[in-house]
Amino acid sequence: MSHRPVHAANLPKPVGPYSPGMIFDRLVFVSGQGATDPATGHLAGAGIEIQTEQCLRNVETILKAAGSDLQHVLRCGVFLLDIAEFPRMNAVYQRIFGDHRPARTTIQAAALPGEGLRVEIDCIAYVP
Repeated sequence: MSHRPVHAANLPKPVGPYSPGMIFDRLVFVSGQGATDPATGHLAGAGIEIQTEQCLRNVETILKAAGSDLQHVLRCGVFLLDIAEFPRMNAVYQRIFGDHRPARTTIQAAALPGEGLRVEIDCIAYVP
């Protein structure tokens, strides 16, 4: 077995020397995604709700490029700048995932890469 990076023209651009996602067999490992809108290259907004939605849209774009989607996510990691924003982030997360409930860890991070960034989300999914 070998691994390969996820490639597509519309993927969010990494801010460092890593791939947006890696595929190994039928597993997809998605790197932490911030709230940058790939169409503009700018933060989607200042609030935790709009940032959570953009993070998950970025995750979804990578998953689709890998042949998967949000309904095949097994685990998410959520990194918040302020854990007090958990309920507001969680409401968006629940709306987007619907009845699907991947395993999840949520922590408060001391800092996130990017000025104004309030949340970052990564995941592991599978290709059906």
